[in-house]
Amino acid sequence: MKKIGMITGNGNFPKIFLKKAREKGIIVYPLALFNSVDDEIKQDENYRFFNIGQVGKFIGFFLKENIKEVIMLGKVDKNEIFKDIEKDEIYNLVMEKAPNQKDETLLMSIVLILKLNGIKVLPQSYLLEDYITEEKCYTIKDVDEEDEKTIKVGVEAAKMLTKIDAAQTVIVKNGSVIALEGIEGTDKAIERAGQLAGDGCIVVKMARPKQDMRLDIPVLGINTLKKIKEINGKGIIVQSKKMIFLEKDEVIKFANENNLFIKGVK
Repeated sequence: MKKIGMITGNGNFPKIFLKKAREKGIIVYPLALFNSVDDEIKQDENYRFFNIGQVGKFIGFFLKENIKEVIMLGKVDKNEIFKDIEKDEIYNLVMEKAPNQKDETLLMSIVLILKLNGIKVLPQSYLLEDYITEEKCYTIKDVDEEDEKTIKVGVEAAKMLTKIDAAQTVIVKNGSVIALEGIEGTDKAIERAGQLAGDGCIVVKMARPKQDMRLDIPVLGINTLKKIKEINGKGIIVQSKKMIFLEKDEVIKFANENNLFIKGVK
């Protein structure tokens, strides 16, 4: 029977994959690198926890269990990932060679080490192709002409943010950038935009220019739409073909009930 290791982050993404894999008869070994993963994942019989600095240990675990394919899923909490690291020799070696200390750099280094040990890292869209965002308006409400001008500003600002690998989300209103996502994450940035600009904000979320589909694909889920509703925002623009749309039916229903738009753009 096929086995897949899952390096697990926060959110519903890992749970959805776990369900899909089980439907296909695939055995999944969820492996967490920080303690804030969902309790449902922790209850899985194959669940394991390793400190993110114990690179040698968790790669050794995959080799011992004869796991040849691994997928990385879930939100990486930037406040958690470098907290209380128990560094082993392999971690120290990786970081000595790394060009910077960014979380993506560490994850890419892990990908390379896995590859050197004969373990393939799967794209995050594996088994989840139906969840990839499309170029279309998903909701009854669409953007108007004035929104289009503001969205153009937001798309360009979000692209600039992704180019420096700072974040992927900006919030705009009336042709101006109101808030940029930082280490606090998308939800806090949306809250801040509401405090600064009031009603009518638009959230714009883009992928990196050369998005590695194995690492940290942007995700759209119900919590983001609830945050937009909380600040009386207009809706959200997402990049098509480069993002995962989770809980799609629930999210679209919520958006329609609250007069919000969800639109995928190139």
